[in-house]
Amino acid sequence: MAMRRYLPLFFGYFAVMALSNAIVPVLPAYSRDASISGFIYAGYFCGAFLVTLPTGILTDRYGRIPFIRLGLLISLASGLFLAIATDPSPVVAGRFLEGLGSGLFVAAAMATINADPDHVRLSGWLMASQNAGLVAGLAVSGWLAASLRAPAAGIGLFSLILVIPATGSLLVHEQPHENDTGNRAARSFVPLASEYRWLWYSTIVLIGITGVASSLYPEHAEADFGQAGFWLALMSIATIATVLACSRVTLEPVPAIRISAVLMAGGVVLLYFSPAGFIILGAAAGAVMIAQMAYLAGSRKHQGTAMGLYSSFAYLGMAVLPAAAGLLASGLGFLAAYGATALAALSVAAGTGRCTRPRAGEVSENPPARNEQ
Repeated sequence: MAMRRYLPLFFGYFAVMALSNAIVPVLPAYSRDASISGFIYAGYFCGAFLVTLPTGILTDRYGRIPFIRLGLLISLASGLFLAIATDPSPVVAGRFLEGLGSGLFVAAAMATINADPDHVRLSGWLMASQNAGLVAGLAVSGWLAASLRAPAAGIGLFSLILVIPATGSLLVHEQPHENDTGNRAARSFVPLASEYRWLWYSTIVLIGITGVASSLYPEHAEADFGQAGFWLALMSIATIATVLACSRVTLEPVPAIRISAVLMAGGVVLLYFSPAGFIILGAAAGAVMIAQMAYLAGSRKHQGTAMGLYSSFAYLGMAVLPAAAGLLASGLGFLAAYGATALAALSVAAGTGRCTRPRAGEVSENPPARNEQ
């Protein structure tokens, strides 16, 4: 029953993520200038980063469904605009708008799923939908662009597909929960940000590492689009398999994050020598996502704020870490960039043990007394 109720969210997550990746294979069609391509790529993440946290806080006060519907509507409008825009400046603006819509939808959808009593299993399906969308956006958009000689064909297709979940979201209804009134939603931000600081650090680093791998490998290995696309898709497929598997077992979040961090450090080192490192990184990232969401489910009354913070830090990691790794690679070489990334993963394994585990339903303002190692 719960699965049927959330199908529009899962399909919406798939379509939003596919649309976000649909422009990646065809970036050279908009400009041969790497800096302009970078602005087009980054515009989405900037928009998403700006709205996810405010959206999360607002959902605790006003409910989640209105933001889910608004996010899907903005994503649909921005996708249709990008399907016809050709000049770089409007495309950058369209990507920023797309990021705003995605941030609204993602923060509200994750809060909705994580507030459900069956959140572990449902979060597995949500993360699987996310990664399936990323793979589809990359593969289908590239294939359509080559077959039809139309760079925006994939963007147009996934924009039209978004009509389905946007309409279906009208059938999704808010589950009964206690809305925060007055300034309580905003006040929950400081305790959550402070108590879970090592979790946020793990989110920035471990999610950001997947972006480092995606951005460094093609240039490092001098791989063409077909080769890079294959391995990037395989990383997402490994993530899908892991999130579905982990969502069906009892997972202790802190040990799972620490073990996954060590595996990701090894995956980064392996990636320097072989693209097989993508498989380890994808599988470990899947375990990280499920563990982090399970950890945050303890703050049941502030799921909007918690998921807003989680999404914001994930987007921050995807923006900052690849840029930092790219600067290191340019100045000191790829070995230094991969090495520093691996050390960052190990720092998560060392520091995440300081996290405290909230009890289900516990208000964040009353922190638990013990550390879970």
